[in-house]
Amino acid sequence: MKIRKELYFGFTLMGVIILAALAMVFSVEKMTNGHYGLLMLSLVVVAIMLGFPTAFTLMGMGMMFAFFAYHSGDQTAAGALKQTLDLMVQRAFSVMGNDVLISIPLFVFMGYLVERANLIEKLFHSLHLALARVPGSLGVATLVTCAVFATATGIVGAVVTLMGLLALPQMLRAGYDVRLSAGTITAGGCLGILIPPSVLLIVYGATAGVSVVQLYAGAFFPGIMLAGLYILYVIIMAKLRPDWAPPLTAEQRMVPLPAGLKAIGATSDGWALGSIVSALKGKRNQAVSTRYLLGQLGIALLPAILFAVVAVASYQSATRVVVEETYSELQAMGAGANEDTSSSSGGLAEPESSGLAEPASADAVAEPPGAQAVAEPPGAEPVAAAVEAPGAVSEPPAAAAPAAAAGGATTKPASAGFWIGLGVGALALVTFYGILSYARLEVFKMLLSSFFPLLVLILSVLGSIVFGLATPTEAAAVGAFGGFVLAAAYRQLTFGVIKESVFLTAKTSAMVCWLFVGSAIFSAAFALLGGQELVEQWVLSMNLTKTQFLVLSQVIIFILGWPLEWTEIIVIFMPIFIPLLDNFGVDPLFFGLLVALNLQTAFLSPPVAMSAFYLKGVAPKHVTLNQIFAGMLPFMGIQIVAIFLLYMFPAIGLWLPEVLYR
Repeated sequence: MKIRKELYFGFTLMGVIILAALAMVFSVEKMTNGHYGLLMLSLVVVAIMLGFPTAFTLMGMGMMFAFFAYHSGDQTAAGALKQTLDLMVQRAFSVMGNDVLISIPLFVFMGYLVERANLIEKLFHSLHLALARVPGSLGVATLVTCAVFATATGIVGAVVTLMGLLALPQMLRAGYDVRLSAGTITAGGCLGILIPPSVLLIVYGATAGVSVVQLYAGAFFPGIMLAGLYILYVIIMAKLRPDWAPPLTAEQRMVPLPAGLKAIGATSDGWALGSIVSALKGKRNQAVSTRYLLGQLGIALLPAILFAVVAVASYQSATRVVVEETYSELQAMGAGANEDTSSSSGGLAEPESSGLAEPASADAVAEPPGAQAVAEPPGAEPVAAAVEAPGAVSEPPAAAAPAAAAGGATTKPASAGFWIGLGVGALALVTFYGILSYARLEVFKMLLSSFFPLLVLILSVLGSIVFGLATPTEAAAVGAFGGFVLAAAYRQLTFGVIKESVFLTAKTSAMVCWLFVGSAIFSAAFALLGGQELVEQWVLSMNLTKTQFLVLSQVIIFILGWPLEWTEIIVIFMPIFIPLLDNFGVDPLFFGLLVALNLQTAFLSPPVAMSAFYLKGVAPKHVTLNQIFAGMLPFMGIQIVAIFLLYMFPAIGLWLPEVLYR
């Protein structure tokens, strides 16, 4: 019997893990609890590769080895069993009490609703017409569609499957290379696990104790960078190998015009804005209603209206003077204690006597002389005089600053940067209207009904999180409501759609939550056995630098991405890596961004390249799995380049969180 290559690779990798575990067992004179922890880790990986459910494998192994750890001391079997069950309950309850996890079902529900709104076909069609003159336009449109749709849904399997049904046949009919087409679809579909709102970042944040808000802000630009590198690769390949990505023909770029515009003599290359305005006041609109022409003119003027609104709001923000109350006269308590107070310049002053003194008579307590009876100190003149005195207690000058500023200037001149930005925007707007033909107007209308609704949904969710207007859970609820609105707007909100979305959401959320419970029990057992301490001692004994540690950790995660999925890597191995970060001065936020970029390989690397199997399930019969794997390899190389760029320029991921939150 012939074994398939991917199975041969998987069995070989399992054999290597088992041999390494046996070598560890026979190389030590005495097995300690830490060694048993490493043995548990290797057994978990092998069991998952054999196909056992990840969550229940983690729980089973964790409880078994936790019982062993408790029973290895003086504890009785009954006591060890009770402690193991207590550990399981405590860990499960701690997962249930994690507020961040509430956002997972809401984001997943939003994704399933958006997926069932049937937007992806309109989105791909409008984007490939809008990018018709770009080299490799079908591939670029596929990547942009995957990035937008994967960001809105976060469901890799759904995006790869839908794009395999929609884009792959068109790319093959247009003469695109099978490998380039397959790699574009599989790599683009995986962008949803990196670009926020991403479930992967939520899981990492909950596991590593890092703010999900900062992770979202930090992952935004790396995700855009990775998508941009993918697009750049497709454009370069289309230039270097035109036979791999032929340009679209004039017939494929043709955009049909509606009958109303044809009635006023519109042509695909005609200038839209001037022609519509002329038709409103000429005789050519006799067969077309004025209301229809005004509607077309309003659609054409939407960019100008949006530009005007943004320009006015930006100008007000750039010229507004923010009054800051500063109290420069305040000083620390006791700071003026050494000043000379002997002058009679007013205000409260010490009496002329030198404080407490012994009475004149040494042998009896005597009253002070009548003349020296309790009296006002010399500096305590009448209140009216004290108020006028220069040394009297008075309101600090800064206290009146707001009142003074209220009567003064409340605006300031706009900076040169604002006017430069405004000029560039105005120039772009004039250029847009200068080249706005009727064909481009129709493409713009297609984008209005497909691209911009998704863009508004994504930006509203991300903006509310990043700018602190809502927590991730609240923003996820807004996103779920937005998914409802989109599905209703496109007339896809039926009882069957809601029922199926709720069922799939419950299924996915239950899987993630059970993974967290299993991970918590496994991590507790691993720490209880001393496995974490043993790993830490081993890593520190190598005397690695920060760079060497990051390279080693990312190589391990890259290799783990071959047999394991990203969920298993995060819930099993991140609790091992995170405690090591302090020893090397690595920011957990930065490490999480590197891991998120690296885990793109979990969907692209054989033998467990799930996106390849998703695509193979809907691809034509002549597209083989080896061709899909070959098409994914260049994109895996691009991911390594992206990781290198993020390491060399950390500001790509850390600039936005530092600006917003630090």
